[in-house]
Amino acid sequence: MDFELPESHRALQSSLRDFCERQVKPYAGQWDKEEKFPMEVVRELGQLGVMGILVGEKYGGAAMDSLAVAVAVEEIARYDGSLALTVASHNGLGTSHLRVFGNAAQHEKFLPKLATGEYLGAWGLTEPGSGSDASGMKTTAVRQGNDWVLNGTKMFITQGTVGDVFVVLAVTAPEKRQKGITAFLLEKGMPGFSQRAIHGKLGMRSSDTAELILENVVVPDSSRVGEVNHGFIDTMKILDRGRITIGALAVGLARGALEESARYSKERTAFGQPIGEFQALRWMMADMKTETDAARLLVHRAARLADAGQPYSREAAMAKLFASEAAMRASSKAVQIHGGYGYTREFPVERYLRDAKLCEIGEGTSEIQRTIIARETFKGA
Repeated sequence: MDFELPESHRALQSSLRDFCERQVKPYAGQWDKEEKFPMEVVRELGQLGVMGILVGEKYGGAAMDSLAVAVAVEEIARYDGSLALTVASHNGLGTSHLRVFGNAAQHEKFLPKLATGEYLGAWGLTEPGSGSDASGMKTTAVRQGNDWVLNGTKMFITQGTVGDVFVVLAVTAPEKRQKGITAFLLEKGMPGFSQRAIHGKLGMRSSDTAELILENVVVPDSSRVGEVNHGFIDTMKILDRGRITIGALAVGLARGALEESARYSKERTAFGQPIGEFQALRWMMADMKTETDAARLLVHRAARLADAGQPYSREAAMAKLFASEAAMRASSKAVQIHGGYGYTREFPVERYLRDAKLCEIGEGTSEIQRTIIARETFKGA
């Protein structure tokens, strides 16, 4: 295995580090406090090519790979988990579902604008009563001639109010359960399609989250994404790649927690010396560094497998599971190292801790990841 990033990926990493130091780090805390979605910064990321990493050059994208997405998401998450979640969701969910399973006409119409960040993509799977258990989905799509009529509600949808293009999953054959789900393409402003912003989140507060309401939304069959009743199978493939990006996001948060702790421990003194000289704190940071690097290796392994066209479901689950829990441990230790100041908004580590929690929940909880890992392991036993 090659542990060195390709030159193109290192260039992406370097440009994003410079960008985040200037455009993200000084403002992330205020965005979090105000629950403000930083649209201007997202547009600037689009101009840098970050919103179309996986989109082909034909449509104005960077035509890079899953490893590049992981590199970009980690670099941004080191400064702001919410902004990293926007980039991860846009690239890995809504845009990717359309990119992988959409038809040529859909590609021509939407990918150029999604690739530049002019449009933001969103993806509607989770509902008020169904998350991990997609068979509990209640949103329906009923065929009427050449159209489909959609009714239902989607919950906790990233880019829910700021998104322009939505890939929404709906039940088209209830008797088939998971095998009776189909994906549809919706646009903001369609009759019967509305969004309600969700505020008061624990973390990822400047990431846009919403409830989607569909009341007799009529879409033509040309807006169907993929085959009828094939949506859930396609969704599983999208989620596998999405878990790689959430793992990368967790790595970025863990890295940020470590770097902030190392800086603080050099400046803060107690008993006549920097607190970083005390063995207890050094051991905390040794554990943080070890787990962060291990998590990154798991994420990059899964990404490289995906890019090579090899099976990677188990590896993606392992990366997401370990990285998210490592991020929680690292950010909790960071708060401890900062002492009373770590419990305030004066330092970013409390935000990292709040943001990291989502990584254990979103795109499959830790418990679901363990189920996947065990299932795939027993297959080969």
